[in-house]
Amino acid sequence: QVQLVESGGGLVQAGGSLRLSCAASGRTFSSYAMGWFRQALGKEREFVARINWGGGTTRYADSVKGRFTISRDNAKNTMYLQMNSLKPEDTALYYCAADTYIYNNNRYSPNEYDYWGQGTQVTVSS
Repeated sequence: QVQLVESGGGLVQAGGSLRLSCAASGRTFSSYAMGWFRQALGKEREFVARINWGGGTTRYADSVKGRFTISRDNAKNTMYLQMNSLKPEDTALYYCAADTYIYNNNRYSPNEYDYWGQGTQVTVSS
């Protein structure tokens, strides 16, 4: 089992940047694939990015490709999401999640992830 805690959210102007972090407890962080999801007010939770256990394979939603970068440091039990060129439509509660099934990197549904953090709010003003 793993516990996840997000941080780094905040208020930023359009065009700005933020870096989210997801700190994981436990000694098995490197055995999970990890993902970022977001949920805007009144909308369903949606996939943002995924990284495999070793960090060598990543996936992105089309809406963030080229602007966001997912990474992880297994020695620090931490995952990151660097968000650049932020837009007002990026405003949402951002969640990190862990997936125990590591044999398929094309997993984009929230239902496929086993553990979740509490979320960190990102607000982008126009």
